[in-house]
Amino acid sequence: MSKRQSAKYKIDRRMGENIWGRPKSPVNKRSYPPGQHGANARRGKMSDFGTQLRAKQKLKGYYGNITEKQFRKTYDQATRMKGDASENLIGLLERRLDAVVYRSKFVPTVFAARQFVNHGHVLVNGKKVNIPSYRCKEGDVVEVREKSRTMALVLEALESSEREIPDYISVDPKGMQATFVRTPSFDEVPYPVQMEPNLTVEFYSR
Repeated sequence: MSKRQSAKYKIDRRMGENIWGRPKSPVNKRSYPPGQHGANARRGKMSDFGTQLRAKQKLKGYYGNITEKQFRKTYDQATRMKGDASENLIGLLERRLDAVVYRSKFVPTVFAARQFVNHGHVLVNGKKVNIPSYRCKEGDVVEVREKSRTMALVLEALESSEREIPDYISVDPKGMQATFVRTPSFDEVPYPVQMEPNLTVEFYSR
């Protein structure tokens, strides 16, 4: 398991946006960057490179601040697929097992989803899978292991009205099962803030 290098709320503040749409995010009150001089930091006009880098970092951060190596590998796979690379990139990211667990509302955050999968609480088609980057296929059934269904984390997340479950995932809350119906298009993904995968593609294709 790769160690997350920075707290999730620091990512919010670095971006100046509440990228997960959480009501507890400090960026709702403090939009300036973190650090000793954050409040006095000037936000000048960003170069094209800076804009592309920021878009890449925001997208990478949203999916649990996955490692650069893993994110670049996903981009490389997206460019080898037919069709639009930015659409392919989003599709591959949404097929990650931790992303599916998060979208299904089995846990409150994508960071919790990664840990939840890592600790063996998730089954895919009846078999335990503890690899967060495991790529789900259409029709795969993802469920919370029976012994883990009484965890407060899971029960609170399922009852939360903070997020809606997207149409490309079908969830049975009582059975704590989710079916990955199809790979979504970029427009279908419920990002709370604007994501620009096209700029991520431009960043890597320089």
